[in-house]
Amino acid sequence: MFLCTLLAIITGLRLLASPPKKRTCSWTTNEDDTHDDPQQSSPYASSGVTANPDIIVVGGGFAGICAAIAAAENGASVVVLDRGHGGGTSAISGGVIYAGGGTKQQKEAGYGDDTPENMFRYLRREVGDALDELTLRRFCDQSVPLMEWLERHGVVFEGSLSPFRTSYPTDRYYLYFSGNEKAHPFADIAKPSPRGHRPKGQGTSGMGMTGGVLWKAVFDAALRMGVRFEPASRVEELLVDGEGRMKGVRYRAMDPVSAATALARHGELCRKASEYHQISVRLLAEWYDRRAEAMWSREAKERTLESRVVILAAGGFVMNEEWTRRFVPWADRVAKLGTVGDDGSGIRLGQSLGGAVSHMDRMSAWRLMYPPEALVEGIVVSAGGERIAAEDQYGATSCEVMIERFGGRGYLILDSAQWRKVKSQVGEQTRMPWTALIRFLIYWAHTKASSLEGLAKKLDVDPGRMGETVAAYNDAIRSGKPDPVGKRGWRTVISEPPFYGIDISLRPDGLMMVPAFPLGGLKVDGASGMVVDESGEKIRGLYAAGKNAAGLSSNRYVSGLALADCLFSGKRAGVNAAAAAAAAAASLGRSGGS
Repeated sequence: MFLCTLLAIITGLRLLASPPKKRTCSWTTNEDDTHDDPQQSSPYASSGVTANPDIIVVGGGFAGICAAIAAAENGASVVVLDRGHGGGTSAISGGVIYAGGGTKQQKEAGYGDDTPENMFRYLRREVGDALDELTLRRFCDQSVPLMEWLERHGVVFEGSLSPFRTSYPTDRYYLYFSGNEKAHPFADIAKPSPRGHRPKGQGTSGMGMTGGVLWKAVFDAALRMGVRFEPASRVEELLVDGEGRMKGVRYRAMDPVSAATALARHGELCRKASEYHQISVRLLAEWYDRRAEAMWSREAKERTLESRVVILAAGGFVMNEEWTRRFVPWADRVAKLGTVGDDGSGIRLGQSLGGAVSHMDRMSAWRLMYPPEALVEGIVVSAGGERIAAEDQYGATSCEVMIERFGGRGYLILDSAQWRKVKSQVGEQTRMPWTALIRFLIYWAHTKASSLEGLAKKLDVDPGRMGETVAAYNDAIRSGKPDPVGKRGWRTVISEPPFYGIDISLRPDGLMMVPAFPLGGLKVDGASGMVVDESGEKIRGLYAAGKNAAGLSSNRYVSGLALADCLFSGKRAGVNAAAAAAAAAASLGRSGGS
């Protein structure tokens, strides 16, 4: 609990030290507008009543807004209903998009030779059975155009390549190797290329990450295109007609006119809750969530909205404890990364019309051992003293092995030479508040001993086996042989006492918490994004995107893959939903409006 408090204090000090920032979760069309009249500064009709649109999007995160833009570009009128005030988990994320195949930023960094085929070979190993081959190829082929599409809608990227291994770049760099591209066996399958594209801009939270920058750019673009946005709007039922065709939604919402003051206050409470969800300080996050929920319950009124086409993009289910415990046995041992909206409600809506689900038992948990990158020079051992996985792998990849084969327990072992290098790299390779947290780790939160045997005993690790493991690691380096578990880089011998150990086992809270979120969702048709039932039949008029749909990152996660899927699946759903809405309107016209 002390460490959670420390993290909250660090983040709070960062917020206090920074100039006041305008809210990223705002329903105003112009953040510089200071009108007191909400009718003049919001995208609502003056009556607070929204006309029936061609398409309803449930969820105003990155996937939902991408879907809304794509639909509007194709001539559809769109209303976005969001239970919060926009952004969702996307806005508190790092904002990284996994993209390749020769993006402008890759070319700037000297990696213009990356191709869609090269990207496909790499992702085929990561994605596994989560996507069929044709859909994955389509994603890779569209990666460059999708990035250009984002740039046209106001997102700024840059090709400044991080020269060191990192889990998230400092503000000097905006392109990096965000996955397993350089690790075995991936580097043997495809030529390594940096594909983690971070939006450039001032971080919008105490963590200084730019997920809010990404979301705000597309949100503003959507409003400029005439997309209507209703915050504090919770969809409770999908409506169908007597023939089972999509008819619209039943939802509860706070009125932007009669409840304008309460709505603004609700937005502030949601924003504060999101800040604390971002750093997994759940007590404070849940306190703000409860206050927001109480206010919404008092003010929200029931409404219906008619449309023949609905896109579900309401986030994942990491905050649904019943589901996470049912599908993932170790879910209570990790920190849930998400917001209160990640309760599975969008998935449940799809299931209510017969939608099937997939990969619900997959959860990504990551123990990132870098930066500083010198930490990768050590080795990670189990309680039994054996190597767990190659330390240069992405943190979620090695953490998966630690969970499945070693009970979620692991220990990072380094010698004094490596430890000194770690200390020397902290200033340049880390960013606040992580700089303070890493310093706390290397100066206090570790175990130290004059011998490897003594260190093993202090860590409660088998000393004999750990000694053999270190010897095998050192022997391979000295003899020029491949690493016993396939580590390709950052290989230096562990020989100079004293020795250091860091417990990297699963934890749900504290400084060394392991963040996680589930990867499954509704099954969708790969070509259209339309939800399908257990037999594979499409449910007409119903689409899903982002974490409501099983997709690109449903087998395994690397940084940027989830938001790349939001972009790909959101745009796919929007384009196809617009075509479906146009067809429905034409059919209605031919039938005389009946």
